[in-house]
Amino acid sequence: MPPITRALRAGLVLMIFAAGAAPAMALDPGEALKDQKLEVRARGISRQLRCLVCQNQSIDDSDAPLAKDLRRLVRVRLVKGDSDSQVIGYIRARYGDYVMLRPPVQPGTWLLWFGPALLLLIAVVAIVIRVRFRPAAAEAAPLSADEQANFEALFGDDKPGREGGA
Repeated sequence: MPPITRALRAGLVLMIFAAGAAPAMALDPGEALKDQKLEVRARGISRQLRCLVCQNQSIDDSDAPLAKDLRRLVRVRLVKGDSDSQVIGYIRARYGDYVMLRPPVQPGTWLLWFGPALLLLIAVVAIVIRVRFRPAAAEAAPLSADEQANFEALFGDDKPGREGGA
């Protein structure tokens, strides 16, 4: 078997194992609530909140101490009887909209939400304008008498369409 085929096969096996690996949850067993319904709600809320240390993970996935503190805070607020929106509002009031993995659509976040689409639209318009209004290909002007004489002097018998020189 050629080495390239073996390398491709090994790479494919590695990708299959990597894709099958489930993300590990950072929740410690001691953090889980006894009430299963509250625990499901707490996990749902934790998946919506950003770890302020890791920044690209939810607090549900993060092992950072701040994420653990926020998970505990979510559970404390749920045990006190807060609704999901009240828990999220409580945490947003303390950490701002940045704590949300999906920030709300409001004037302060319009660029975040609509900026990529706006840049894509500008690029498409620029391409259309460039293609539509580009100058037509200029046709070659005929050679002047001096240019024709220089051409003849340089290439004399080697004009296109002739074979050999005799």
